[in-house]
Amino acid sequence: MEKNSKTAVVATDDEPQLNYRGWKSMPFVIGNETFEKLGTTGTSSNLLVYLTTIFNMKSITATTLINIFSGTTNFATLLGAFLSDTYFGRYKTLGFASVASFLGMLVLSLTAAISKLHPPDCGNQDSGACPGPTPWQLAFLFTGLGLMVIGAGGIRPCNLAFGADQFNPNTESGKQGITSFFNWYYFTFTFAMMISLTVIVYVQSDVSWAWGLGIPAFMMFLSCAMFFLGSRLYAKVKPEGSPLASTVQVFVAAIKKRHLKLPEEPWLTLHNHIPKNCINSKLPHTGQFRCLDKAAIMTPEDQIKSDGSAINPWRLSSMQKVEEVKVLIRVIPIWASAIVYYVALVQQQTYVVFQALQSDRRVGNTHFKIPAASYAIFSMIGLTIWIPIYDRIIVPKLQRLTKKEGGITILQRMAIGMILAIFTMIISGIIEDKRRYLALSRPVGLEQRRGAISSLSGLWLIPQLSLIGFSEAFTIIAEVEFYYKQFPENMRSIGGSLTFVGFAISNYLSGFLISMVHRFTKGASTGDWLPEDLNKGRLDYFYYLVAALGLLNFGFFLLCAKWYKYKGSGDGAPEVAMEKLNPEKSPV
Repeated sequence: MEKNSKTAVVATDDEPQLNYRGWKSMPFVIGNETFEKLGTTGTSSNLLVYLTTIFNMKSITATTLINIFSGTTNFATLLGAFLSDTYFGRYKTLGFASVASFLGMLVLSLTAAISKLHPPDCGNQDSGACPGPTPWQLAFLFTGLGLMVIGAGGIRPCNLAFGADQFNPNTESGKQGITSFFNWYYFTFTFAMMISLTVIVYVQSDVSWAWGLGIPAFMMFLSCAMFFLGSRLYAKVKPEGSPLASTVQVFVAAIKKRHLKLPEEPWLTLHNHIPKNCINSKLPHTGQFRCLDKAAIMTPEDQIKSDGSAINPWRLSSMQKVEEVKVLIRVIPIWASAIVYYVALVQQQTYVVFQALQSDRRVGNTHFKIPAASYAIFSMIGLTIWIPIYDRIIVPKLQRLTKKEGGITILQRMAIGMILAIFTMIISGIIEDKRRYLALSRPVGLEQRRGAISSLSGLWLIPQLSLIGFSEAFTIIAEVEFYYKQFPENMRSIGGSLTFVGFAISNYLSGFLISMVHRFTKGASTGDWLPEDLNKGRLDYFYYLVAALGLLNFGFFLLCAKWYKYKGSGDGAPEVAMEKLNPEKSPV
């Protein structure tokens, strides 16, 4: 096979032809993603305030609607990934989803710009006396939100995988390009979120909701334009059919043949047909989950087509398909351990705001106060500063030292991020204990509806927020790269959706944990750990509890990482030196 990592790859009979333009296509891919994040984050970050102030919804109603919207958006990624991997491919799915997202934002901006599309201004009246939205106003609102769900369901699981598809995974420059792309993707993603959470939110709150929602819609229009302008440069991986169906077929065939005895050398004797147009990398036999190998045992009842494939795939699967299923099973424990890790991130996005509300948020001797919700930007700043330092300075030195792609393995990077998250929660507990002590002994004011404001400067929250940003730079980026490299090529969109599903489950898990802490600490000698007034509770104890759970989860992760066998490693060592890489395998 003739290869040129800068321009194209000419395919052999065994694999489809793809043109890899690498970094030439990145301005369009990253431009599309940056403008998309400016649009979606700018629209959704302040949506709760919009529903309560413009649509006159009660807080509980608006909160419930936002939770449903967020949960549906995250779980919609599974459907989007399935349709992408099965029928449409990532290019068409991203194009359709980008247009749907733009239309949704346009509809939402119209609800603010046109007075008849939202309830009349309530003024200073009590919220209970404010007229609520009419059914057709709600219908218009839900139409916009529904289109945004469709857009996010297609964009989120496909954008990363589509960007990585632009690099040739069978060349050194392509492999390094994929790793750098994941880092720079997250850099631009964080930068876009910082702009959205400051400039766009300010326009919405202090200038005009019509302009504040219109600007994100225009950003999404630019996202669509950037995406389609690069169409001629993209490497477009075609879908292979339903990858989930073949997974189920392996299980069914293994169950039907569960009473058969495995041969002593299954890698030589089992059925191992691989289609000529298969885009998945060829996988060697592994000894894990040997019971699934029975799906590839040929019996007199099994019939073979002229091309070598089984006539009835529900009775006979190839070893290639069996190994692909094993890959999926091995990934699940790693994914599960990340869910508990996310709980620490959730606390730095929620309870840190309550900490800030009861801290001294003044900047120096001025009267300017940093908005409580804006403190989250410090975690993004930490992440933004760390990524280029790590990618351009630390990784090259690690690669020279360890002789491995990326310097250290993906699972090792995930482990470092999990350790940082544990330290983040411990530091958060220490700072909260100090904040609470000063609030009770030396308050500087009173926060409406909550309680005394501590004399501790809100800037003391920066260390924990910066540290969680560093943690994200290791674990989240590594996790996304892990799913992309370890999932079979025809299921990479589904792999991309796992991150968002994990976030959704972790939010539910965090809510469950908080409700349980409320229930069991109300009658304790320390009192409720998480009351409305943090000065009357023990938020620091809750942080230590999350740290303890993180430590237990880290132990579980280490066991999973030790047991895990990288895709393409066969029964040998999982780690591959850079100079000994096999071009047919997908190393980490």
